Amino acid sequence: MASGSGSSISKLAAESETTTGGAAAAAGTAPNSDKMSWGTELWDQNENLSNHTNKGIDALDKLCNLLRDRAAIETEYAGKLRRLVKNYQPKKKEEEDNEFTSTQAIRNVLKEVGDLAGQREVVSETLLLQTIQGMTLLSKQLREDRKRCLAEGGNLQQNLTTQLSSLDRAKRNYEKAYRDSEKAVDNYKKADMDLNLSRAEVERYKTIMTSKIQQSDDAKNEYANQLQKTNNLQQQHFTILLPAVFNRLQELDEKRTRGIREFIIGAADVESSVAPIIARCMEGMVKAGESINEKEDSFKVIERYQSGFTPPTDIPFEDLSKLDPDAVQDSTYSNSTSHLLTVKGTISANKIKKRVGIFSLFGSTKEDFSDLPPNQRRKKLQAKIAELQQKISQETNARDGLMKMKIVYEANSSLGNPMTVEGQLNESEHKLEKLKIDLKKYQGYLDKANQLQTANNSPQANRNQLQNGHRASRHSNGSADDHHDDGDDQPDDAGSLSSSASPESGLGTSHTSLPGSGQGSANENAIGEDAYYETEVEPLQPLGTCRALYPFEATSEGSIPMNEGEELQVIEIDQGDGWTRVRRANNSNGWDEGFVPTSYIECTLFA
Repeated sequence: MASGSGSSISKLAAESETTTGGAAAAAGTAPNSDKMSWGTELWDQNENLSNHTNKGIDALDKLCNLLRDRAAIETEYAGKLRRLVKNYQPKKKEEEDNEFTSTQAIRNVLKEVGDLAGQREVVSETLLLQTIQGMTLLSKQLREDRKRCLAEGGNLQQNLTTQLSSLDRAKRNYEKAYRDSEKAVDNYKKADMDLNLSRAEVERYKTIMTSKIQQSDDAKNEYANQLQKTNNLQQQHFTILLPAVFNRLQELDEKRTRGIREFIIGAADVESSVAPIIARCMEGMVKAGESINEKEDSFKVIERYQSGFTPPTDIPFEDLSKLDPDAVQDSTYSNSTSHLLTVKGTISANKIKKRVGIFSLFGSTKEDFSDLPPNQRRKKLQAKIAELQQKISQETNARDGLMKMKIVYEANSSLGNPMTVEGQLNESEHKLEKLKIDLKKYQGYLDKANQLQTANNSPQANRNQLQNGHRASRHSNGSADDHHDDGDDQPDDAGSLSSSASPESGLGTSHTSLPGSGQGSANENAIGEDAYYETEVEPLQPLGTCRALYPFEATSEGSIPMNEGEELQVIEIDQGDGWTRVRRANNSNGWDEGFVPTSYIECTLFA
């Protein structure tokens, strides 16, 4: 029994040495290195080491829960950002505001916020799939390894306790046998000295003494044997077996500590990996804000809502004593009608209607948009033409595809019947023809609108209106009838514009008009031309300078083009018609003069 116990202890010690050596080799250190180890320094702290390792794994679980809750917060945050972007996306009715830089900036900000939400989702998913999952697996493995180490330590302690119990029993047996032998020796000595006892009685005491001495010697040998075994086992227990268990616990705890370090760094790396993209999102928001141009937005508001009409001129004084009654009635009617038609389509005129929103300010109910102001009419016609051209392009591509399909079917009837395509081809041709007719019709509308705008909205015509408004008396040559005959097929709006600057309206051409304006009588044109050439000899003195805020392409009679930032001389200020007369030196050592929009320039007048 004793030999079997000794062999099992030796086998366990050998296994422990192998395990300890393997663990030390895995750690890159030798078992007897100078490294501080739990097995050497904490050989008697089994309970404390058990508690410490348990608390360490609990700390790992606590960090895991922390990151899991953070991932949930990141997911919730990303979801709320997504809902925020969805809630603030512009509605379909607001799409027409996309031309404004401020609206475009808001859209870009929403896009960047959506990208930011995506990066928060990436952080959450990476934490869940990599960091938290790895921590969960590590915690489970550490708990299992700790359980095995503590179980092995418990077995070692149980073996040592058992051996100590055997030693204690052997010692007690030896002590009892020794006392019995001593007593037997005393009894034999007394019997041997007692003359009253027979020889047989003395021999019996002698035999008992001899037996007790032998039992005492056997107990002594057993005690010595158990003591040797206990010392050997105790030495192996505290120097080899238990230190090996404690060293594995140390390795386990270091692995747990190293894991916490790596997972914390990994979680920070997850955040750092998306930081450049988040920084780009922030840069995108900054660029969106920097892209806002208040001047450009103001100009686009002008483009959207500008009617093209000129403000009404001053109502002239009519001396009834110098005019015949018929002329007075016609002139009064003409002026009142012109004034009413001039304000048609403006905000003040729309007050008589029920307003349904500012974006329906220039709504139209006519096919040619003739009920809109001139500028808005041209925009609507241009948009309609662009829409028709796109439809024609799409329908042409569809027709070409059907024709190719028909050719393929005719070449190989097994692929399909050509007659099935014939109906679709005829329908496509019919749609295409109808679209071309509509395109031609709307191009005609646009040409007519451009002709009316060129004739009636040039800066020279507007300037003539304002400067000669005090001569708004009707000519008596009967040309008004001719005007009404020519204007029967024109829209009311355009007719009002042409009548306000035509010779029949009584507005002549001032001496400041440029040649070729076509306004006024022949004599007035001649006077205007003489005055113009006189001013060429003696140029007007500049009133100041101006800088072009926007580029301008001259499309009206009497206007000149200019580039953004160009410096020009102001020779005539705005007279209330929205145009300023400027000039600049040309390449032929001369001067170019003309009108430019006042809203396109920034003037600095001389004191």
